[in-house]
Amino acid sequence: MSLNRIILSTKDIERITGRSERQSRAILAGVRKSLGKQPRQHVSIQEYCRYTGLLEEDVARHLGLQK
Repeated sequence: MSLNRIILSTKDIERITGRSERQSRAILAGVRKSLGKQPRQHVSIQEYCRYTGLLEEDVARHLGLQK
């Protein structure tokens, strides 16, 4: 899988889940907490997918990062 980027933003979580910005920030905070990351550390697509159980290919395709 070839990606242009590997870091997820709040906006990406909004697109994937259809949730609000506030809920998306909470989801990212939950991922960071489960991984033992600091609040300002980035979350990768791979880490997010491991946390949620979604397939990386599906997430990348939904975000327009893969054909």
